[in-house]
Amino acid sequence: MIEARGDWVPGRIRVCCVAEEETNVQPIIVKKINKVEGGHHGGAWKVAYADFTTAMMAFFMLLWLLNVSDKETLEGLADYFTPSTAAVVSNSGSDGMLAGTSMASEGVQSSGTIAVDIDAPPPSETGQDGAREKSYVQSPEEEWQKNVVTREDAMFSDVADRLRQAIQQMPDLARHQDQLIIEQTPEGMKIQIVDKDKRAMFRTGTAEPYGYAVRLFQTVGRIVESMPNRVAILGHTDAKPLNRVDYGNWELSADRANAARRILRESGVTYDRFADVIGKADTDPLFPDDPVRNENRRISILVLREAPVVPPSLTNR
Repeated sequence: MIEARGDWVPGRIRVCCVAEEETNVQPIIVKKINKVEGGHHGGAWKVAYADFTTAMMAFFMLLWLLNVSDKETLEGLADYFTPSTAAVVSNSGSDGMLAGTSMASEGVQSSGTIAVDIDAPPPSETGQDGAREKSYVQSPEEEWQKNVVTREDAMFSDVADRLRQAIQQMPDLARHQDQLIIEQTPEGMKIQIVDKDKRAMFRTGTAEPYGYAVRLFQTVGRIVESMPNRVAILGHTDAKPLNRVDYGNWELSADRANAARRILRESGVTYDRFADVIGKADTDPLFPDDPVRNENRRISILVLREAPVVPPSLTNR
């Protein structure tokens, strides 16, 4: 509805049109919505979970590779990641005022780069005279002796395997293989044949061996005969005393050791190969906590380590 209003002015008429205001107009409401993508908590957790899954997969693949790789491959990897034998350490920057030089304790300028040998042994302590001792360097003779010992250890291991295999292949001796103890000691390879329950090597109180014990000593003799090393034989008894006059465990252990020597001699071990035949009685039991145990009665055949001879090319230098 339009209402016309006019004001009377002499000689002029002004007409104003006024629109009637609508009383039912509703106000405009603006609603702002913050839209969040990725669910209620966002999508950042997906990235973290993906990183965790990738790391775990890489970790298990590393474990699998370490399990299936052989020894040579692992050693190659270790050598690859081992730092080099020498490194360069700088004690002053080249961009500084000294331009790559440093002041020594004497006041003279010296180069700011020092070569350091990582694998070199640490310097030894000063002696009583205050002088710094030289670092230890292995001599050719010592290196030769070390190589000889390494080869001797390999030979002992091979002989031990051959001896066990030979006994296992004999039906009458296979059941006695638990009476054989072989170990490497600083003195050499020790082969011990021990008594077991109801399986004694010698008749009670005598140096007369049973038949199976003779065959055991013969088998050991044939294996030892192929080696150049000398042999020492030791007899041992338990702590039970003998009820005999002027004949005890000392005499018995020595006689049994000598009986074993005779069997080894008949098996091919030459006379000059025997270094010692000793009776130890019960002074060196295999089980010190139980000196009367049957296993303390035994014969020890010790294949001695020989002092390596330095070749003339090293001694005549």
